Amino acid sequence: MSATWYECKVKYRKFDETTGTQKVKTEPFLVDAISYTEAESRITQEISAYLTDSDEIKITNIKVANYAEIHPFENSDRWFKSKVALIAFDEESGKERKTNLYLLVQANDVKEAFDNTMQVMKDTMGDYTIPAISESPIMDVFPYFSGEEDEMENLKKFMALKDSVPVKADFDEDLELADVIAEETE
Repeated sequence: MSATWYECKVKYRKFDETTGTQKVKTEPFLVDAISYTEAESRITQEISAYLTDSDEIKITNIKVANYAEIHPFENSDRWFKSKVALIAFDEESGKERKTNLYLLVQANDVKEAFDNTMQVMKDTMGDYTIPAISESPIMDVFPYFSGEEDEMENLKKFMALKDSVPVKADFDEDLELADVIAEETE
């Protein structure tokens, strides 16, 4: 299942280091959510974690972002929007066809954003070009974690436990499998 990213514009008070005062800023953030309602809830929760209890936030806009993929890179502090044109040959018309997709790539400058985009696209089988890279106003990205990581960890623990308990090959037909497992774990 692919992620649906929502761009949320949030208005809040932020400490301005250059002047040493609090300023009201409206900044865009990206959040992975299932619906507009969940996007609003998640962005409120994420931003509130960085503010004091007395600070208020106001969500001024929420829209679906047109990013196909998000690629964070360590030691990078800005986000860049990379336009990638996938090139396909249409056999019916005999013409080359381009399909654009947009990647959000983290980098420190445009050259690094280009290099990171090339790294992301290195395993692509088809031809492509990168016609544009521009700095994005996105301040931060909040991916959605559904807990699948925990479920996989629990599955690994279960399988390890299951493999450590020998299962009887011959058991009475009257016994249920659950009874056999219960006996072996006692």
